[in-house]
Amino acid sequence: MQIDGAVALVTGAGSGLGAATAKRLAGCGAKVAVLDRNQEAADAVAAEIGGLAFAADVTDSAALEAVFAELAETWSSPRIAVSCAGIGTASRILPRDGSLTLDLFEKTIKVNLIGTYAVTNIAARAMAALDPLDADGTRGVIVNTSSVACEDGQIGQAAYAASKGGVASMTLPAARELARFGIRVMAIAPGLFETAMSAGLPDDVRAEITKNVPFPSRMGLPDEYARLVQSIVENPMLNGSVIRLDGAARMPPK
Repeated sequence: MQIDGAVALVTGAGSGLGAATAKRLAGCGAKVAVLDRNQEAADAVAAEIGGLAFAADVTDSAALEAVFAELAETWSSPRIAVSCAGIGTASRILPRDGSLTLDLFEKTIKVNLIGTYAVTNIAARAMAALDPLDADGTRGVIVNTSSVACEDGQIGQAAYAASKGGVASMTLPAARELARFGIRVMAIAPGLFETAMSAGLPDDVRAEITKNVPFPSRMGLPDEYARLVQSIVENPMLNGSVIRLDGAARMPPK
């Protein structure tokens, strides 16, 4: 699908992978809606790329509905929807203090999985109402963010791995269901990237992590994620799959 001239919506776009994606899509000619929980962060990215800024929590379906409605009224419903909003959590199933960790598990699932599903759900409905763009009947592309943790989660990542595994697992059935509307669904499973989540890691921890990345032996750059989003949107045969973006890394148990 051609990006130039298309309307795109990116969640978690106030920083990290989402901000890089918003900037790359805008650089390719898209009109980009920048959605983030942080209004100031969304405003800053939107101002840089000439986009629209929206503040909303992906766990609030009513707020998401309002964003899509305002976007459709201002520009159009999006042809491209990229979900980058998410949280990184770490907690053992059996902590040393014996406490229950159900609340953290539920919060992680709600943000990372249910929030992603909500955006997919609302975006699909909006895209299905648009006219097809080509002989294939293309109406739109949805790209969600999983994680390498969905396949090799570390100790303490049960909640995070489960949430990202859910994102990965719904990719194929979503693609199959939405095919009749001309909507493709893909997921990217990044390894460790240079984002706000990793910014505070001590040097020794970063060194321990990067030594497990065969090549290039470093953390990924947000624009490398954004470049893959661009490729997915532009290549019509990419559909229903999860792509690992990790430099051939496999995470150790801990």
